[in-house]
Amino acid sequence: MASSSGASSPSPTDVTDYAGRVVIVTGGTRGIGRGCVEVFASAGAHVVFCSHEPDGGAELSTTVTARGPGRAEFARCDVADAGALTALVTETAVRLGRLDCLINNAGWHPPHKPIDDFTLDEFESLMRLNVTSVFVGCRAALPFLRLSRGCIINIASLVATIGQYHATTYVASKGAVLSLTKALAVDEARHGVRVNAVSPGNIDTPLWQQAVDQSPDPRRTRADGEAAQPLGRMGTAEEVGRLCLFLAAGATFTTGVDHIISGGAELGYGRKVAD
Repeated sequence: MASSSGASSPSPTDVTDYAGRVVIVTGGTRGIGRGCVEVFASAGAHVVFCSHEPDGGAELSTTVTARGPGRAEFARCDVADAGALTALVTETAVRLGRLDCLINNAGWHPPHKPIDDFTLDEFESLMRLNVTSVFVGCRAALPFLRLSRGCIINIASLVATIGQYHATTYVASKGAVLSLTKALAVDEARHGVRVNAVSPGNIDTPLWQQAVDQSPDPRRTRADGEAAQPLGRMGTAEEVGRLCLFLAAGATFTTGVDHIISGGAELGYGRKVAD
C-alpha cells in the first residue's frame, strides 16, 4: 500500500536473512566486531572484516566460512590510515559488485585516568582511531551504499550519553560518533541509506577482560561489572551482532537512532545489587 506521500513502503523482510549481501566490519577479529562477523555470515552474508593485527584473522575467516551459509574473509588494515581504509572499502565493493552494510566498529578505550594525565597527542590519536576512521569509512562506502540503498551502523557507547569516570577522551570520541551518525542520517535519507548507532554497555569482550586482569582486584572488578546491570550479567558480542543484523535486515524505517544495548545499566540510581 502506498503512503500518503506516494512512496511505497518496503515489503516485510526476514530479519535473520541477509543472504547475497556484502558487509564490511572494521575491527572484526575480536569482541563485538567478531560477533558481527559471525552473526552476519550465519545470515548468509559475504563479510569482509579487517584489523590492524593479523592475529586470528585467517583462522576466523576459515571457521566462519566453513560453518556457512555465508562466508567471511579477512583483510589487514589499520583504520587510522585513511588511505588504507578507503582502499579496503572501495576494493571490496568493486570486487564483489556491491556493498550493503558498513559496520564501523574499530576503536579503543584507553586506561582510565583524569584529564590532567592525558596528553594532547593521546587525545588526537584516539580521535583519529575512534572518530576519523568512522568519517573516512562512511565517506568511502556511501557511493556504493546509495546504489544498494544499504545502511551504516556505527558502534558508539553507552557512556557517550551517561559519562564515565576518568574517561574524558573516550567519552568525547563516542559522543562525536553519535553526533556524526545523526547528521549523516539526515543527509543520506534522500538516497535511501539508513545510518544508525549501536551503543553497548558492559559487553564481555577481550578488552573488558584485559581491564579485569590489570585491575588490583580482578574478582571484584568482574563482579562489579556484572552487578552494574539489573539483569545481573554482562552482554555478549553475539547479542550485539544480532542487534546489528536486525538494524540491517529488518529495521527498514529506522535511521538516525542510538540503539542502547546495556542490560539496563543506565536505569535507576547508583550500584545495582540483588535483593
